[in-house]
Amino acid sequence: MQHGHHDTHAEHAHHGPEHEHGPEHAHHAHEGHHGLGKVSWRMAAQATLHCLTGCAIGEVLGMVIGTALGWGNMQTMILAIILAFFFGYALTLRGILKAGVDFRTAFRVALAADTLSIAVMELIDNGVIALWPGAMDAHLSDPMFWWILAIALAAAFVITTPVNKWMIGRGKGHAVVHQYHH
Repeated sequence: MQHGHHDTHAEHAHHGPEHEHGPEHAHHAHEGHHGLGKVSWRMAAQATLHCLTGCAIGEVLGMVIGTALGWGNMQTMILAIILAFFFGYALTLRGILKAGVDFRTAFRVALAADTLSIAVMELIDNGVIALWPGAMDAHLSDPMFWWILAIALAAAFVITTPVNKWMIGRGKGHAVVHQYHH
């Protein structure tokens, strides 16, 4: 598969004129998913934001559903984690399927691209919420619930971004997704 479309790659890793990256980058725009060790923090942050979006949707929806059904903290947290993975994968799948890839291949790519990122994000996010005094007892109508959730998601972003940078630099994680962008 040839990767001649620089515009889509630019959305994920470009932070200035191409000459800032040198002529080799301009010639091999997608080299990052072949194991190029040098990956921009911007590219890693964008991959992390992508995962964070799915995780946040799943987390909030899980908490809303668990609360509405009167579930306990553990059942609600499990549902929130399941939904975070579901929505994280779904966002990636949407982009890959849009590129014309069959569902089975797209699903495998999404699993490879997002599993570690979402797992780290969920560990940090839920760890902050579980360890923060009073957070597990805060209700959706309580401002404390929302600011602790924001802090937890911010911590997950900060800690997961270097993980994504490391993975992309080795041709893993979201580097796998980039080859399907057109």
